Amino acid sequence: MKSLLSSVYGWVDERLGLEEVLAFAKKKRVPEHGQAFWYYWGGISLFFFLVQAFTGVLLLLYYRPGPDAFESVRQITFQIHFGWLIRSAHSWAANLMVVAIFIHMFSVYFMKAYHKPREFGWWTGMALLMLTMLFGFSGYLLPMNELAYFATKIGLEIPATMPVIGPKLAALVRGGPEVNEFTIQRFFALHVVVLPALFLPLLGFHLWLVQRHGNALPPSEEAKPESARRSIPFFPNFLLKDFAMWLIALNVLALLASLFPWELGNQADPLKPAPQGIHPEWYFMSSFQMLKVFGNWLPGASGEALGLLIFNLGLVIWMLIPLYDVSSANGRRARHASYFGLFALAVLVITTVWGYLAL
Repeated sequence: MKSLLSSVYGWVDERLGLEEVLAFAKKKRVPEHGQAFWYYWGGISLFFFLVQAFTGVLLLLYYRPGPDAFESVRQITFQIHFGWLIRSAHSWAANLMVVAIFIHMFSVYFMKAYHKPREFGWWTGMALLMLTMLFGFSGYLLPMNELAYFATKIGLEIPATMPVIGPKLAALVRGGPEVNEFTIQRFFALHVVVLPALFLPLLGFHLWLVQRHGNALPPSEEAKPESARRSIPFFPNFLLKDFAMWLIALNVLALLASLFPWELGNQADPLKPAPQGIHPEWYFMSSFQMLKVFGNWLPGASGEALGLLIFNLGLVIWMLIPLYDVSSANGRRARHASYFGLFALAVLVITTVWGYLAL
């Protein structure tokens, strides 16, 4: 048996170069320091995406987009064996993935991991975050329950506030003037075809950049002489720790999905008024609350348009921060970038909590 496995491995290695990959993995080293814990959040984000892909394929076997969307989800939840668990795991993994990506983004920002030569790693990561938000928004409507229907209507009001193209863009996404079965079909195509086609190659490029440039050192570690820095081999030391974090994430997901199963709710009825407390998902609450605040300050659509403009301007500055903070030293621009990061984090948290308190 051992000889057979060696022969098979040799045959595959001759064609795919497995030994070269292993040699690279053994040569690659990961910094070891007090802030190394934040290195694992990129891998945790990847783990939740893999869970999303696996459970999404299982749900795809029974889900029917269109007029029967709610009924198909009801059958998955109550009639298909363990369908409730798969759906609950899919929904919880979606939210946990967004949480992990936000933690990963802020840890990369404050560790200055966007410095040269890692600018494209930062930009591809931001693009992956935006695609993840679109994944969440497009998938939220698919059950076509009461909460999803009215929350999607509210969510589509955000792009509709854009001057000139906003209403046309919202109508294009909806497939008409109102959210209906055509909207579900468009969201379904976006969720399972268009977004994965964009996400997967971008994810591959992002992971390649991480492997090419390695893990960045925080400013406190960069100030130390090279002889005082510690590191561990990527394979197998760091990889085993990464898998241990995946196991912890799996346990957290299993507990949440089984003890707090995702509710189905009532079927959406466009003729009924929206229930009290309807709001977009929590990761859109900050922008939604900013639109409400500016809409109250300035009457009409001008206030909401101003709020959307300020929010998008802040996002552009956030994305272009590698072009401003170009020094690895703790200089003036580096301090400005840190202050801006703290300000952005505070605004995100405060407006999100404010949005829920204002319901």
